[in-house]
Amino acid sequence: MQVHSFLHNDTETFSHVLADADAGVCAIIDPVLDFDAKSGRTSTESVDTVTDFVKDKGWTLKYIIDTHAHADHVSGAIALKDALGGELVMGKYITEVQTIFKEIYNFDSSFRTDASQFDILTEEGSTLMLGKIEIRAMHVPGHTPADMAYVATDTDKQVIFVGDTLFAPDVGTARCDFPGGDAATLYQSIHKILALDEDTMIYLCHDYPSEGRKHCPTTTVRAQKQGNIHVKDGINEAEFVEMRERRDATLAMPRLIIPSVQINIDAGALPEPEDNGTRYLKVPINVLGVTAH
Repeated sequence: MQVHSFLHNDTETFSHVLADADAGVCAIIDPVLDFDAKSGRTSTESVDTVTDFVKDKGWTLKYIIDTHAHADHVSGAIALKDALGGELVMGKYITEVQTIFKEIYNFDSSFRTDASQFDILTEEGSTLMLGKIEIRAMHVPGHTPADMAYVATDTDKQVIFVGDTLFAPDVGTARCDFPGGDAATLYQSIHKILALDEDTMIYLCHDYPSEGRKHCPTTTVRAQKQGNIHVKDGINEAEFVEMRERRDATLAMPRLIIPSVQINIDAGALPEPEDNGTRYLKVPINVLGVTAH
């Protein structure tokens, strides 16, 4: 098993390439499409970096996995599929998120809320094979209803890709104030992850390092249990929920939530061009933020 991580500096997002090098196959977890909110311009620069890496290795891309419908970056899944092939993987509960945000964006009846935009839907215990690597899905809702973590195991080791559920120990945990989020549910989900062997390597989707520390894509179950500022050993559910809800009430919405969610619930597909050939995004006014529940 090999894992190679790529940092998208603008959104502090890690995309991971998981590979069985002997079999010549790989999966890419949480790819990023560059999006400049000031101009509305997209770029595949970050996707191209990962694509070139995979091509240089001579690997076949089998799976493109988004751990959830991200609110802080636009998914590069479609751009990757166009470049390298592969099947789009998403947790089956994305249908709940699609339904919630179809109403928020007031999409017409042509927008599908059955998750048919994706090739493979996973649920708790679903398995995908990547050469000799078994990838097992773990449903970890709380940040959103659809969050999935993926445990990858071969004969040598076990790792887990946790999406936004957990951050580095000095950063803490995901927010729960997006539509469909719930702090108590997140606490329970995190403890499913922390029940894994303490040596299990955790691959993060984001890192927001404190001053003096560089971005790092990994931590361990042991490090989380000993030092996560929000959920280390000794912090009970009631304490976590009180902290998380109090903290979330102070947080601004992510700067890219408006474009990101409406693209990501459609598997990373940009809106169809209108009759003038231009694609447009919708901006709901006075909906997200303190009034969203």
